[in-house]
Amino acid sequence: MKKYNLKDFTKWWFIGDFEPSLFKTDMFEVAIKEYRKWDKEESHHHKIATEYTIFNSWKYRMKDNYYETWDIVEILPWESTDFECLEDWNTTVVKIPCVSWDKYID
Repeated sequence: MKKYNLKDFTKWWFIGDFEPSLFKTDMFEVAIKEYRKWDKEESHHHKIATEYTIFNSWKYRMKDNYYETWDIVEILPWESTDFECLEDWNTTVVKIPCVSWDKYID
């Protein structure tokens, strides 16, 4: 058994086609993301990847929708989203396939 720490990975992305990675693959990528109250991300989309976001804690908004703990959002290619944290929160994110440059600001 080996021990790792998320803080050792770039922006907490720990599986995918990048370094460092626990499992190097271009098929998908996985991250645990942590945010603080009032953190925001501007509207963006992916042209290739589908993104699945699991909300591990609650009180957040994406594109004027509000989500609760354990909700899962599927964001398809070309579908834009943004977010704003209403409390400290974290998510688990899976993107399929892993295309590190596939993020476009709207």
